[in-house]
Amino acid sequence: MATRPVEIGPAGIQAGRNIERLRLARGLSQHQLAERCTTLGRPLTNTALSRTERARRRCDVDDLVTIATALGVVPSALLEPFLVAAPLAADALRVCG
Repeated sequence: MATRPVEIGPAGIQAGRNIERLRLARGLSQHQLAERCTTLGRPLTNTALSRTERARRRCDVDDLVTIATALGVVPSALLEPFLVAAPLAADALRVCG
């Protein structure tokens, strides 16, 4: 029986767009953001990050939380229509970083 690929829905597409916008706003390359994620304990390659930004790879919840932390925003900021990203609280950074 052939398996059908799981489509990436609107939330996944929005998350990818927001990851790219925030990464660029912070002057980070995909490689630099991937390194930050790896440092936080969630290994992520720049290829995986590129595919996530282009909605070619699903972003699981662990990736989403780690990427948000690496970008300095709350995870929900990656799911919302892009307005202004909510900053991550300093206490959360100490726990995650």
